[in-house]
Amino acid sequence: MPDPVGRVEFTAPARALLSRLIEQHGPVMFHQSGGCCDGSAPMCYPRGEFRVGASDVLLGHPADTPFWMSADQYEYWRHTHLTVDVVPGRGSGFSLEAPEGVRFLIRSRLLTDEELAVLEAQPPPTGADLPH
Repeated sequence: MPDPVGRVEFTAPARALLSRLIEQHGPVMFHQSGGCCDGSAPMCYPRGEFRVGASDVLLGHPADTPFWMSADQYEYWRHTHLTVDVVPGRGSGFSLEAPEGVRFLIRSRLLTDEELAVLEAQPPPTGADLPH
């Protein structure tokens, strides 16, 4: 059976870093806000320390980790598949990977017509749809 269509995934290096961060901090979540292109930095927080709201869109649970995006940002990126990667450099001071000397980074590609049809048949929930 083929993998289900998703909007976001992690590269192997990003999954390895994610595992280390979960060991150190417990369950985490991601939120993507701002940025209009490849290279935008998703923010990684301990789960429950960043409050999502009605203006946020849940893109999925890659690696069992909730990945949220602001609704305004989602309007720009709704036709893209996002890949979370990790690169050397200084991350944001608020994102958990900042002390590691690396940062998470978004790479994107357009969704195929078939992927988009599957995803748009099931609109993602907003922060208003889920308990906080």
